[in-house]
Amino acid sequence: MKKIKCLGLVWLLASGLTGFAKDYPVSSAKELSALSLKPGDRVLMKAGEWKDQQLKFKGNGVKGRPIVLMAANAGKTVLNGNSTLDIDGSWLVVDGLSFANGRLDSGEVVNFSEKSFSCRLTNTSVIDYNSSDDKVDYTWVSLRGTHNRVDHCLLKGKNHQGVTMVVWLSEKPNYHQIDHNYFGPRPELGRNGGETIRIGTSTWSFHDSFTLVEENIFEHCDGEIEAVSVKSGRNIVRNNLFYECKATLTLRHGNHSEVIGNYFIGNGKPGTGGVRIIGEDHNVRDNYFQDLTGTGNSAAISVMAGLPNPILVSHWQVKNARITDNLILNCKEPFAIAAGYRKDRYLPALNTYFAKNIILSNVSPLKVYDEKVVVNFEDNLIFSTAFSGEKGRGFELRNEQLKKGSSGLFLRPGQADFKPFWESEQIGPGWFLDINKKFTIN
Repeated sequence: MKKIKCLGLVWLLASGLTGFAKDYPVSSAKELSALSLKPGDRVLMKAGEWKDQQLKFKGNGVKGRPIVLMAANAGKTVLNGNSTLDIDGSWLVVDGLSFANGRLDSGEVVNFSEKSFSCRLTNTSVIDYNSSDDKVDYTWVSLRGTHNRVDHCLLKGKNHQGVTMVVWLSEKPNYHQIDHNYFGPRPELGRNGGETIRIGTSTWSFHDSFTLVEENIFEHCDGEIEAVSVKSGRNIVRNNLFYECKATLTLRHGNHSEVIGNYFIGNGKPGTGGVRIIGEDHNVRDNYFQDLTGTGNSAAISVMAGLPNPILVSHWQVKNARITDNLILNCKEPFAIAAGYRKDRYLPALNTYFAKNIILSNVSPLKVYDEKVVVNFEDNLIFSTAFSGEKGRGFELRNEQLKKGSSGLFLRPGQADFKPFWESEQIGPGWFLDINKKFTIN
């Protein structure tokens, strides 16, 4: 019996489940690197300015007992200068840090290493971490490894070259999760390379990522035409708010991704766009588009023309796109067919299915850039004074009015009033004020 009890104690000690966790107060990156951390341990970063600190957070927690690196007072540990953070291990949590007004020459401000697994960055901000030269290229958050999460963070004010947040691919899927974050204003860069989120790269675009982007707010993310650029397969972008973004959610490379239940609110701001579709077997459904002014590539929903004999960086032909149950309201160009068509980019979308969508428009709901493209229209409702040419071919005209809910959003016929996620969920760090403001919908 004693032997059995001893063996049980050995197992508990080995598994890190004994509860003998420790708190380690630190005041520098050097002190952090000297620690030998075990499951359940917490590292408490002293409040104040941390300048030019390269934090290396290493260790292996276990499920239910992660190792935590946290600000002793959330939001009061401020990293600047050329400070960076590298997350390298498993079941590691970073909580409550503030990166502000620093700058790098290359690399990334926060990096999840290639070996990272089930790690988390939460309740953290990166604000105005900019080089004085806007052509200097570095990323604010890089997600490598697998099953990592970035949530309840705030990133705003990036004005230099490079994507704000990148999911980097490898031979195996990532299964990352990006949720409940606030991505604040990013001014126009004037060239390619100003995305807010990019999932993958052109060279890895035929690999699957399985990344979930959910319940984030993108406000005035105007860096370039793609606010979110999907360049890999089997991702889900679900229930996010794109507020007055002079950009689009672009399925740029890769196949089998889903765009579900997102809100695109333009309020008439010039160049505001919706969803751009390139590639195969994408599903775009239950999204809400209102007062967007973009056309062609930046239409509310844009199905692109494809290039013949494409290479990895090309615009691949659209095949088997399913566009269903979307609500498109007062947009300048509700549905663009064969957008980007030209002499060298002419492959028509194949087997496009456009069904059960509701369009409210005082302009023609369809813009066809290539008459050769055949779209399967079915059971769509049109509330329009300018609709012509498609009646009886998958469209039904309605004279009734759509009602607005308490949030200012229009409701589908028969839909009950509801609160959108940004009125009911915590978005961004809990210590950062005024993110969950009421977004005005004209």
